[in-house]
Amino acid sequence: MTDSVATLRIHPVLLSGGAGVRLWPMSREQYPKQLLPLCSDRSMLQDTALRTAGGEEFAAPLVICNQEHRFIIAEQLRQIGIADAKIVLEPFGRNTAAAAALAALIVAESDPGGLLLLLPADHVIRDEPAFRDAIACAARVAAAGYLTTFGIVPTAPETGYGYIRHGAPIPGHDGAHAVAAFVEKPPRAVAETYLAEGSYFWNSGMFMLPAALFLSELERYEPAVLAACRAALAASRTDMDFVRPDADAFGAAPSISIDYAVMERTGRAAVVPCSIGWTDVGAWSALWEIGAKDEAGNVCQGDTIAWESQGCYARSEGTALVALLGMTDTVVVATEDAILVAAKDRAQDIKPMVERLKKDGRSEPLLHRRVYRPWGFYQSLHSGDRFQVKRLTVKPGARLSSQMHYHRAEHWVVVNGTALVTRGEEQILLRENESVYIPLGTLHRLENPGKVPLNLIEVQSGSYLGEDDIVRFDDTYGRV
Repeated sequence: MTDSVATLRIHPVLLSGGAGVRLWPMSREQYPKQLLPLCSDRSMLQDTALRTAGGEEFAAPLVICNQEHRFIIAEQLRQIGIADAKIVLEPFGRNTAAAAALAALIVAESDPGGLLLLLPADHVIRDEPAFRDAIACAARVAAAGYLTTFGIVPTAPETGYGYIRHGAPIPGHDGAHAVAAFVEKPPRAVAETYLAEGSYFWNSGMFMLPAALFLSELERYEPAVLAACRAALAASRTDMDFVRPDADAFGAAPSISIDYAVMERTGRAAVVPCSIGWTDVGAWSALWEIGAKDEAGNVCQGDTIAWESQGCYARSEGTALVALLGMTDTVVVATEDAILVAAKDRAQDIKPMVERLKKDGRSEPLLHRRVYRPWGFYQSLHSGDRFQVKRLTVKPGARLSSQMHYHRAEHWVVVNGTALVTRGEEQILLRENESVYIPLGTLHRLENPGKVPLNLIEVQSGSYLGEDDIVRFDDTYGRV
């Protein structure tokens, strides 16, 4: 960036509240798409965080996320060397206006002249130098008193994106324009006219906002959102490294996007056009578009083969080979417990199908077989009438909560590593091939005192085996 922009303080805000339903069965409510390595070896959240890491003009990131994902997000940031992020936990989703309001209030308190760089955590940007240039331009425009959005120069008559029509140039800022209009997702014929006209950009959902100006405009147009967020932060509490806004106060905020709440109504909206290799990964068809294709136009990930097939997306995330024969424009995604087969042009329509699965009481929309916890993870291996078998992996130095169960007993067998088990008043040290029995109703705790991961097999037996049959008495991670 230029020296003049380097003097501005930009606060990256990572918006990580979505569930990514259209990327089911990989993306699920408890482990959504932004936490998955869909486009690189890192998760989409990690890629987003790294785009603004290392520059002197950037403050430490601020993450607005679902409280259920807090430990996963903290661990993923730690893995990429970001230890100073502030993580704000939404009690429930209230759309992007409320998320932006929380961020602006926090930033304005410590840096009244600060700029917010709002970045959804599930976007792909392939030209990062061009993105840095766009950030520099947007920061200058925002510092001049504009609520600035990033408009993507369209490359096709895309019907899955909203559009921005630019107006007059902003004096003194080459390339930046006032916003003339925000346009909803158009039908194809209309999108083709937008592309031909040349004055329309895709709405990226990324923004550069002066914190103080955004708060004043939000108070003008949607005061209920601002009042609820201000009250929620005033009554917030700090839980370990997390900020928890008050749930009752936050619940009073209307659920509305930042576009509807402010950007479409303010007279201070600006757009900075950019060509940055941007994709909103909203469906499997988007991953096919940006993926490396074979000579027949197939994108294959994992243990897959596409034989005499064309234009397909095939992905295996389980242990099974996925083989396509004679298929055209088809999406096949296999995980350990679910397989999706869909026409590629119906990839945007997965959401209602997943909603039906939820209505039927299925667990697949919510959880993978491997469920991550702050101490490690557990993975369901087999279940039957009144029993369930799981694998538990506990990180070195980590421990589960002190707990008991009313409806089940447990038998733990150490596969490798060392386990320290508290059972009632006893403490038992277990090594490889040793086991312990935890009777129903017994206070117990499992921890890994060693320097290598602890792997064990847990066999549960009883009348009810749900995860909500846990009564916690003490917890290192504040979950009591």
